[in-house]
Order: sequence, then structure tokens, then C-alpha cells
Amino acid sequence: MKPAVLARKVGQALLAPLIAVVVAVLVTSVVVVVAGASVSEFWDVMTQPPSSRNMVNIVNQSSMIFLAALAAAIGFRMNLFNIGIEGQYTLASFTAAVVAGMAWFPGKLNILVAVVVAMVVGALWAGIAGVLKVTRGVSEVISTIMLNAIAGTLVGYLLSNHGQQYGQGRRTTPIPESSQLAGWTPFAEKDGAIWTLVLLAVLAGVGISFLINRTRFGFDLRATGMNEPAAVASGVNVKRMVVISMLLSGAIAGLIWMPALFGGADYYGPPFQRTLGFTGIAVALLGRNRPLGIFFGAVLFAWLNEQANPLALVADISPSVVQITQGVVVLAVVIAYEVVRRWAAAAEQRALRKALDEQPTAEGVAA
Repeated sequence: MKPAVLARKVGQALLAPLIAVVVAVLVTSVVVVVAGASVSEFWDVMTQPPSSRNMVNIVNQSSMIFLAALAAAIGFRMNLFNIGIEGQYTLASFTAAVVAGMAWFPGKLNILVAVVVAMVVGALWAGIAGVLKVTRGVSEVISTIMLNAIAGTLVGYLLSNHGQQYGQGRRTTPIPESSQLAGWTPFAEKDGAIWTLVLLAVLAGVGISFLINRTRFGFDLRATGMNEPAAVASGVNVKRMVVISMLLSGAIAGLIWMPALFGGADYYGPPFQRTLGFTGIAVALLGRNRPLGIFFGAVLFAWLNEQANPLALVADISPSVVQITQGVVVLAVVIAYEVVRRWAAAAEQRALRKALDEQPTAEGVAA
């Protein structure tokens, strides 16, 4: 590739994120001003280096957000909107916690079984929407929204009727000490530990990237998502691809809370972190459904969440402003990428038209 062409492509790739960052900063600053707070204090808090404890929390939170976004991205690449990630990881987390608490298997084997159970439960719950789509034509958006409600109600019922009383709430049986993972402590003991199963996010990212970009299945998935009629004409079984994609998306969703479960939560109950599924959808859009882009988006969202904690104390600003920032970033990136894509396409057409116009002249000179 010629240096000029390479430089142009790199510039186009960096232009959209740059536009999105500028827009997000401007819109957030306006919101802070409208809220009657100081813009300088807000950005001073948000841009200060995180403490050691916050760094650990950012890494841990990034792993769960990354898995949630990866699950959403698989559906998006297939042109499916799996909005049911919330219900899938809720039911999977509860089931895995129950299995791990029962301790039917010794030590670390108990962890492996629980993780596999979480993936199977998440896959089966997402598979319901896939089967309904290919057999009855039910939109996966509608079915997954309903399955979210069913999963939440079912877990609540089971926890209320069969869980252990714990303070003002209920919980599953705690995981035995032999199945708990100490994690890695990069700083002082008081700063906490990075969960061992953060590695699940790394393995899932590498595995999905290889599957989508280096296998026939991945090619069929991308082809179906971009142009379904063309995929059908080339022999792709679209219905089978829909079901498999939903199963795969649900399996990854089942892993979302596993790092936290075996990293210190030890049971399903008050420590369970909700809304990660919806956060994952936003991060998948932010990362353009690519594992590398999703990684940066997950770190950004985790960083913003951690930095928002001292806002009320230090700058007397509601942490909710950060949620506005996150939403603006996602919208700005989506719009900016589309604007840059159209601009690049128009530039290529102009260059091609110019080359075609000059061709007769070049031939005439050669004659």
C-alpha cells in the first residue's frame, strides 16, 4: 500500500473517534454548566490519575463490561439485536452460584463446572429467542425483552423461596473456601485484588476474534449480517446461523458475572451487579462490534464510573452527569463514524471519476 493511501486510511480511522471525543466534551460541559456546577472542577476530577484501588476496580469492572459487550457484538455482527443479555447473565449467574454453593465437585473442578453451567444456561435462554425467530418469525427484540422480565422474576422467586436469609435479603449458599480464587494483588493489600477470572474476558475476546475473522462460520456470520440474500444465494443456512449466533451470544453472556462470583462475591445475592447487559450494548456500539474497539470502550466506561464516585464530595456534582457523558460518547461515535464513512465514500468516488476522466488523455499522449 502506498504511503499516501495508508496515511489517508489512518487519518479516516482516527477522525471519527476524535470528532466523538470533542462532541462529548462540549456537550458534557454544557450539561455541567446548566446544572450550575463548575466545568473546570468537573474535568479536574474526571481527568486526575486513578488511585491504586480505583485502578484495581477499573480492571475488574472492565472485564465484565467487555464480556457483556462481546455478547452483544456477536448478535450485531449477525444483524441481530440481543437485548436479552441482562436476563441471560442474571439467570446464568444465579444458577452457577447455586451449583458452586452445592460443591458437588472438589476444589477448582467446582469452579470449572459452575462456569460451564453458566455458559449453558445463558446459551439456552438466548436460544429460546433464536428458535422463536426462525420458527415463528418473532422479533428477537420483543422476545428477549420478555425473557429479561421472566428471568428476573424467576430468579427472584427462587431466591425468595429457597435462598438463605442474609440480613434484609436472601442469598444462595456461599461457595466453599476451596473453590474461591484469591486473585492478584498488584498494589497494597488494602487496595484489593484483580480477579483471577478476568482471564475469561481475555480468552473470550481472542476466541471470538479468531472465530469471526478466521473461520468459515465467522465468514458466514459476517456475510449474513451484511447481505442476507447474497448469503442465502451462496448456500448459507440463515436459520441455523441465527440460532447458533444467539446460542453463542448467550454463552458469552453467561460468563459476565463469573469473575466477580469467584473473585470475592462468593454467592448470588446483594453483591450481584445489575444492568451490565445494557451497558454492554452501549459499549458494543462504541467499539464498532470489534473486540479491540470493545476493549477500549469497556475500559473507558469503567474508568468513567470509578472517576464519578468522588464527584459529589469533591466538586458537588451529581455522578449522574457521567451517565450523560457515556450516552453522548456512544451517540457521537455512531454518528461520527457514519459521517466519516459517507465522506470517505464520496472522496473515493471523486478520485475514481477523476482517474477515469484523465484516462483518455493519457492514452492519447501515448499514441
